[in-house]
Amino acid sequence: MIMRMAIATLVAILGCGRAIANADPVLEWNEILIATVREQPPPIQNRFAAITQLAVFEAVNAVTGDYRPYLATIAADRHASPEAAAIGAAHGVLRHYFPDRATTLDDARAQSLAKIPDGPGKAAGIAIGESAAALAIEARVGDGSEPPESYLPSSSDPGGWQPTPDCPAAGGFFLQWRNVKPFVLRRGDQFRSDPPPTLTGSRYARDFGEVAEVGGRGSARRPRDRAEVAKLYEQVGDALLWNPVARQLATAARHSLGQNARTFALLNMALNDAGIAVMDTKYHYNFWRPETAIEGAATDRNERTHPDSAFAPFIVAPCFPSYPSGHASTSYAAREVLEQLFGVRGHSISVSSAGPPRIALRYVTLKAITTDIDDARIYGGIHFRFDQEEGAEQGRQVGSYIHRHSLRPVRDCAYGD
Repeated sequence: MIMRMAIATLVAILGCGRAIANADPVLEWNEILIATVREQPPPIQNRFAAITQLAVFEAVNAVTGDYRPYLATIAADRHASPEAAAIGAAHGVLRHYFPDRATTLDDARAQSLAKIPDGPGKAAGIAIGESAAALAIEARVGDGSEPPESYLPSSSDPGGWQPTPDCPAAGGFFLQWRNVKPFVLRRGDQFRSDPPPTLTGSRYARDFGEVAEVGGRGSARRPRDRAEVAKLYEQVGDALLWNPVARQLATAARHSLGQNARTFALLNMALNDAGIAVMDTKYHYNFWRPETAIEGAATDRNERTHPDSAFAPFIVAPCFPSYPSGHASTSYAAREVLEQLFGVRGHSISVSSAGPPRIALRYVTLKAITTDIDDARIYGGIHFRFDQEEGAEQGRQVGSYIHRHSLRPVRDCAYGD
């Protein structure tokens, strides 16, 4: 009986794609992807990452057949190399969008493919990957990400967003992003946040007081460790943060090629769609940043808030409305997906900045990362606590929805699901 159970368990594991390859091009090309998009603004990073990782998923899944496809059914030879398919897909997408990196990407492709024995399976895998890349690129043509649009407020009423000192003359960035076609959400306003607190209320006064006290450039009430997280997460966020985190989790869990392809597709679609959702909410309410609120507190009709014309945030505020926090929305969406796939605790995760300053922190839970991100934006002086709380709720909803509604297993595989 014990032997039969052991054999049945092994068959179930192998049937769900649990076999582990010595080298995983999904992880390898995720690292190449992040290096390629590093200089792009976060919403654009997330979009390119989602397109790339979705193509990789479709290519690998066309061979393994473990999950329901997203784009279309790609005719696949079951003897094709899924590793070659992953390489062909990632290379095809990145080379299309970054032709100036063609030489670097071509060299990386040659090095990755050299690890796979030549033969019909390798050739078939490459062809599958190239087909998946073409499908993923075509699916995003006309998705609303271009042309860029900016926002200038039409009034200076209390509570309304005003360009902060580092904004360009054109005004707020990424106005068009509220209308970008999501990957999984039905529409950008599907999880629009409730309105921000009223300026005359106690919640607004409490959170105003917190950021006014600890978020200023010269604040003596900001602990050193909170200054470090503010500086760290000023540099690291969205795709640049959560893809390296996911690589560490996937490596420790020894997930299969197919599982990793799905993980990074879900993760980056969640980051992208959370970015759309939060931009929809931001430009729907157009709520002011703390630096504008603190300087203009005499106009908010709240006797518990007090103006400070000398207040300047510890870090630079992004040039778009404050409510809710974009860093919270994307990060909690990512956390939701990764906790569904890897569990909530028992991890060993390193997060670091390129600097200066060079900061590195270690975490054993994903919750600890998002807690630090929340503090980073408040102690950095660019968000109210309610910005973080509402962004967190929106992100959890987006991440949960994407995990439940996309790339579901064909069989009942209970690994992280």
